[in-house]
Amino acid sequence: MKELRFLLAFVLLITACDLHAQQRTYCNPINVDYGYTPIPNFSEWGKHRATADPVIVNYKNDYYLFSTNQWGYWWSSDMLNWKFISKKFLRPWNEGYDELCAPAVGILGDTMVVIGSTYTNKFTLWMSTNPKANEWKPLVDSFEIGGWDPAFFTDYDGRFYMYNGSSNNFPVYGIELNRTTFKPIGTRKEIYLLQDWRYGWQRFGEHMDNTFLDPFIEGSWMTKHNGKYYFQYGAPGTEMSGYADGVIVMNNPLTNEFKAQSDPLSFKPGGFARGAGHGATFTDNNNNYWHVSTIGICVKNNFERRIGIWPAGFDKDGVMYTNTAFGDYPHYIPSTKRSGEFTGWMLLNYNKPVTVSSTLGNHPANNAVDEDIKTYWSAASSDKGEWIQTDLGNVSTVNAVQINYADQDAEFLGKQTNIFHQYKMYYSVDGKIWNTLIDKSNNKTDIPHEYVELEKSVSARFIKLENIHMPTGKFAISGLRIFGNANGIQPNAVKSFMVLRTEKDKRSAWIRWSPSDDAYAYNIYYGTAPDKLYSCIMVHNANEYWFAGMDKNMPYYFSIEAINENGLSERTKTIKSE
Repeated sequence: MKELRFLLAFVLLITACDLHAQQRTYCNPINVDYGYTPIPNFSEWGKHRATADPVIVNYKNDYYLFSTNQWGYWWSSDMLNWKFISKKFLRPWNEGYDELCAPAVGILGDTMVVIGSTYTNKFTLWMSTNPKANEWKPLVDSFEIGGWDPAFFTDYDGRFYMYNGSSNNFPVYGIELNRTTFKPIGTRKEIYLLQDWRYGWQRFGEHMDNTFLDPFIEGSWMTKHNGKYYFQYGAPGTEMSGYADGVIVMNNPLTNEFKAQSDPLSFKPGGFARGAGHGATFTDNNNNYWHVSTIGICVKNNFERRIGIWPAGFDKDGVMYTNTAFGDYPHYIPSTKRSGEFTGWMLLNYNKPVTVSSTLGNHPANNAVDEDIKTYWSAASSDKGEWIQTDLGNVSTVNAVQINYADQDAEFLGKQTNIFHQYKMYYSVDGKIWNTLIDKSNNKTDIPHEYVELEKSVSARFIKLENIHMPTGKFAISGLRIFGNANGIQPNAVKSFMVLRTEKDKRSAWIRWSPSDDAYAYNIYYGTAPDKLYSCIMVHNANEYWFAGMDKNMPYYFSIEAINENGLSERTKTIKSE
């Protein structure tokens, strides 16, 4: 009998491991238990989730994620499943300050150090050699060098630096710190000030064309690669879809002599989840580079934001890049052989027919499938049994689903650690006979951006999501996204692709192409060399795009591909624009 029980336990363990191993992919925005804003904003739309300014560090082969106002941090062994650890980093004498806003996280030998943004010397610099167990102690009670949006950098020789700055008037700065006393060595140095007169993407405005407001530079980060220093910064403003991280290349960590890379390092102005600014670059356990940054929603409040993780790297010429193409579609996690690659699973239900159990006010059903995280459908209640159903148009292969919940009539303020979502999802080939696709009726975790890769793909035309429990507010969905393949024909290559660069302002261009009847979106790739088209703009339901993000002193190269439920077209021949 003991042997039987042991065998049964072993089988259950192996089965659990196999199921876990099946989850090989992730999808942005990452699915962590984002906290709610610490104070209500009744002048706009009330209480909502928010975080931004993320930092991920690889510490002892685990990944640690810190971000603004979360009253703690997360850790993960695989960059897929994140465990939250509650920790207040403010001391009693810091009453009235934000909790670890835009944090700095550094690694000194076997020690992790953390501090939040401040312009006072009363903030504590914390240290830990076991953050997984939440073991922290003050390293410096009153850190002498305060600053907004700080970042730490440890050079290969062990010297320790701090960078900071968030301003539309002043540059970002850097200074060396004594790694024992953490007092400054010398005076701080100016590193970089925005040059929006030259680089169009640094201009303020949703379309990078606002000449009346000065853009912000913020979000410092430093990466060293092959003896060069790659200083990264965020611009022009977190509210903008074009919020991006730029990079300059330096020969030492404290100089204002640099070579700028004309394209933003991380840039995602289109698609479902937009924005890729104020972030950090790190390596996984296989020495692959990744970039984590801020995704904007900015509807209920300018600072309503989420987090995205993108594959990154350096090419043979030392050019640093981040790949945000299909950045909010499923990608492979680091532990897989295809680490960081796009799965090729297409979105199956963009603007497809939707039916719902009820609708609240001006939050119609189609908002759940319009590929815009800023809009959402809301049911009239949070009752068990409220539902939304999407029609894929034909029987398709479904590989994964993403459920993006929205905040409608949320009641919470600050971090909540005991809330959860519960739901059931069904699939059908004819809308009459239904089978269970996912059952999370007993779930006890907070999953605001739920992503599930199916253990085995299914054939379905209809997908139905049924609410069982909401943590707060109405049953509301900003994106019910179904991924797979519609088993049809890929779109034809785009025709008549042209880039009309303006003579008056070389930072801007009008991009046009002939519309394709068999495509729902297009990817525009561009860069400053024909073999370096590292930036990508996804455009839905249009055959033109006003692009104002170029370096006025550089030629640019462009190519485009069409997208539908079956895959991608061939890219067009790369064209040059001077």
